Order: sequence, then structure tokens, then C-alpha cells
Amino acid sequence: MNGASSADPVRFASPLLQADRMVRASQTLPLRTDEHVVAVRRVVREHALALKLSLVEQTKLVTAASELARNTIKYGGGGMVVAQELTDGVRQGLRLVFADDGPGIADIAQALRDGFTSGGGLGLGLGGAKRLVDEFDIDSRSGEGTAVAVVKWKK
Repeated sequence: MNGASSADPVRFASPLLQADRMVRASQTLPLRTDEHVVAVRRVVREHALALKLSLVEQTKLVTAASELARNTIKYGGGGMVVAQELTDGVRQGLRLVFADDGPGIADIAQALRDGFTSGGGLGLGLGGAKRLVDEFDIDSRSGEGTAVAVVKWKK
């Protein structure tokens, strides 16, 4: 991947940060400011274009990435995102893992429900992001941090 940059390290040792498939390339970006969210959106769009995702699929992936990036900053106190180009031998895709050292999510099922918010928003971000991608996984531990992994495959 071009333009690789470093990120502040996240101490949360989630298994989601380990690649479980063939990773062709990986890039880590920091998530601390609104400018970082803009950078994540740009990088995700570039990868979506390279994968030749349809405009609708690009928009879904960028929207999910933006929501998860904002959640990482707002609720996790900042962290990082790892973007990984994947292949499973047949398909190509993009995996994004958002990780932070924040307080963790006490009740993941509740957090995924539309309308639930702990921050005064509309409560559509986490569940909405899940609906926009092909794969979605969360690892969160109280007092340690949260990692959210999403995958979008070229169909």
C-alpha cells in the first residue's frame, strides 16, 4: 500500500488485530482527530476503488469506516485503524480493524441495537456500520479496550 504511516500504538491485545487470512498488504493509521477520520475515509475510498467495488459498495464501506473511526475517537479516546488488503484465493477484499484502549463496551448486544447510545447521538453508528459490511466482529473488554473488525469483499 502506498502512503503507509505509523500510528500511536494501542496496548489492547485483541485477537482481531491478528490476520486470520492471506493479507497482501497492510497499513496502520492513527485515530485521534477529525483530520485522522478524513484520512481514513480517503484511504478506504482508495482501496475500494482499487478493488473495483461498485459506487454503492464504496459508499457503504466508507460510511462504515467513518462511523467506526468516530466511535474509536469519541468512546475509546482515540486509537488506530489497520487496513488490510485480503484474498482468500477466490475473492479480494478489504479488512479494517479499529482498536482503542478505552473503557470497553459493557453490553455489546445493547450497543448494536438501533437507538442505543451512551454519548448523546442517534444510536445508529455501530449497528448501522454492521449492516453496511460483509463481515463484522467485536472484541471488547471492560477497562482494556475495544477492537472492531469489518470486511468488505469484491462481489
